[in-house]
Amino acid sequence: QHLLTIGDVIMKADELRQKTSDELVEALNAELKEQFKLRMQKSSGEFNQTHLLKLSRRNVAKIKTVMTEKTGA
Repeated sequence: QHLLTIGDVIMKADELRQKTSDELVEALNAELKEQFKLRMQKSSGEFNQTHLLKLSRRNVAKIKTVMTEKTGA
């Protein structure tokens, strides 16, 4: 399963396109949970790697884009 981790933060659109709709929903939920954890760590002051927030936002956007492609286009 391809979820956001510190060592592997960038999701590839090609990899996402190979997933089923259920897998995309699962990946989106996992990414949103990870994003929430990162935001909480940042707000409490114990988080130095703020670039991970940007990557997480981009991953969410990629997942949503692929989901839209699969449903509409």
